[in-house]
Amino acid sequence: MAGNSEPLSARAKLAVTAGKAAAAVSKAAGRGSGSVIGGKVALRVDPDLLGALAQHLEVTLVSATNGKTTTTRLIAEALRAAGPVVSNALGANMPAGITSALSGGGDARYGVIEVDEKYLAGVARDTDPKCIALLNLSRDQLDRAGETRMLAEKWREGLNGTKAVVVANADDPLIVWAASACANVVWVAAGQEWKEDAWSCPSCGGVLQRQGDDWGCGECGFRRPSPSWVLNGDYVLDPHGSAWPIHLQLPGRANKANAATSAAVAAVFGVPPQVALERMYQVQAVAGRYDVVTYQNRELRLLLAKNPAGWLETFSLIDGPPAPVLLSVNARGADGTDTSWLWDVDYTRLAGHPICVLGDRKLDLAVRLEVAGLEFRVCESLDEALQVCPPGRIETIANYTAFQDLRRRVGN
Repeated sequence: MAGNSEPLSARAKLAVTAGKAAAAVSKAAGRGSGSVIGGKVALRVDPDLLGALAQHLEVTLVSATNGKTTTTRLIAEALRAAGPVVSNALGANMPAGITSALSGGGDARYGVIEVDEKYLAGVARDTDPKCIALLNLSRDQLDRAGETRMLAEKWREGLNGTKAVVVANADDPLIVWAASACANVVWVAAGQEWKEDAWSCPSCGGVLQRQGDDWGCGECGFRRPSPSWVLNGDYVLDPHGSAWPIHLQLPGRANKANAATSAAVAAVFGVPPQVALERMYQVQAVAGRYDVVTYQNRELRLLLAKNPAGWLETFSLIDGPPAPVLLSVNARGADGTDTSWLWDVDYTRLAGHPICVLGDRKLDLAVRLEVAGLEFRVCESLDEALQVCPPGRIETIANYTAFQDLRRRVGN
């Protein structure tokens, strides 16, 4: 946590310089921003660099299966009301990317850091955060991340004893289980649309009983804690019962939930809800997500959905028929190579929309849509899909690397 920070050691300074040089070379060669390779080089020179860079910052860590990049942006925007912020805003959320982001922090007072779920406990050890925001846990990249209950247990063990204020979603039983071992938890009723990973009690394995928003285990007594912050429609209720309006340029219920959590985090740093929520309005798009772009005289809205919970939330953003929908799925390393999750998504919610399918795994997706009884066209490219889509704005939904492919294609 921020305190009496010592100047960077000669080795740490050398590591930062080496990392920036590697990043510059990578960027000049057209291999992306260079943030990951820069961080890897810097950590090779000084393995303790992340902790050294974080020592002068008041750090917030944000982790979840869905929404962490957006919530990181919202929190960073809110905290700028109190001082300069450094953040890994583009979503490079493993130790190398985080180190690279913090090395450019300069005179920042706050560090707002998105962290990949697998690395949360380690990054928390290195950065001594003042606050940790835990949003949700659901199935995602099972070949890489493992089963959700195991991940919740790793969080529970890894965060046990943390001095940080943990801002956690009271509506997600896995998050509650993970956070319950922490000494100082602020519970937020942020909602949970996707419940398919939370039918059994993470504490004892019994069946969870649900009634409205409430849930609990009849066997061991593990139950939903009482929240002090509540998302209520277009408002967030603070611990004093005051209702603050949420005005966002980002669409959907999920982003209102992200804003409610962000307001609770901002309050830990003394930023009032009204100020925090007003500043969040500045966020229009997050690393291309929600952007509306014009390509070949067509308007495309770019939506990212990486797993069943994310697809469910994204479907709720799409207006009724006849808006055409373009779906693109890859299964590269960053996506997870297992596409069995497609069978957990209720694609019947797209019934009545003209659908085009593309991406590396377009045939896997086509089989899933066929079983769902939907009409669709399989296309070899974005340009072909645009030629067969009927008039109107096109909603494009893609998983991670497919989303990056689309952004490059449309020049976003």
